[in-house]
Amino acid sequence: MKLDRLLGILTHLLQNNRVTAPKLAEKFEVSRRTIGRDIDTLCAAGIPIITYQGVGGGISIAEGFKLDKSILTKSELSDIIAALKGIGSVSSPSQIESTLDKLGANTESVISMREPIVIDLASFYKCQLTPKIQLIKEAILQSNVIDFDYYYEKGQAKRIIEPYYVIFQWASWYVYGFCLDRNDWRMFKLTRIWNLNANERTFIPRELPPEENDYNNHFIENIHLVAVFDPSVRHILIDSYGLGCYRETSQGLEFEFSFTNRNYMVSWLMGFGAKVKIIKPEYIAQEIKTEAQKILDIYE
Repeated sequence: MKLDRLLGILTHLLQNNRVTAPKLAEKFEVSRRTIGRDIDTLCAAGIPIITYQGVGGGISIAEGFKLDKSILTKSELSDIIAALKGIGSVSSPSQIESTLDKLGANTESVISMREPIVIDLASFYKCQLTPKIQLIKEAILQSNVIDFDYYYEKGQAKRIIEPYYVIFQWASWYVYGFCLDRNDWRMFKLTRIWNLNANERTFIPRELPPEENDYNNHFIENIHLVAVFDPSVRHILIDSYGLGCYRETSQGLEFEFSFTNRNYMVSWLMGFGAKVKIIKPEYIAQEIKTEAQKILDIYE
């Protein structure tokens, strides 16, 4: 877009003393004539741009003109860049690079692009997540219905939804929308979605009910767990829930926590093997016991 290019040219000129038209044309992938028209547009907007002819010539902004960067502090810009790089791990690289190029700078700029915080939201599912997120995002912006195959604990189902948000929560990506099959608002995990398609069919966005503004409502199962862990797994408990998540007892580390996802909780507990004993609720203890017996039966 022309506006993006104009902003990019202005930022590049502010970061460099003098730049040639061919360099700008190469950088923004347009003709020298287009760069000339863009420079005229910036001049008409009141930006004092000077053109130097001959050897060593080029384009620059008049000395003394500065872009007011006081709107954002160095720390705030740093946070923005870290967030953009995080989104870049599951988004189109060219879009993020273009935005970072406008914010970032050379050694004379207000902030270094070598942001010390690294955020990777893709994990090892990037090749699966990136195209899904991009397709869903486009469908949301264009109000297109999407359909997909969904795999869950009860099997497989075809779902058709009106997408509203792509959400990163509980270390996973979800699409949130109105399910036309269930005639209700639903949350779907992206890693369980396959054969995703955006239809030509469009929809009129619905007004989101107030109770649907809290996405945690789609995770709540409210299972209060009481368990005793072997001290040898102390570091794992601390890693997941912090230093004060357990109480030292003569039997071991007593742990209490309310879980919002039953399947996650059971899988997490199973990972500790014989180093945990569930005290409450009893039905979870029985479920673990049944699963352990099934595992034993496989190897007998």
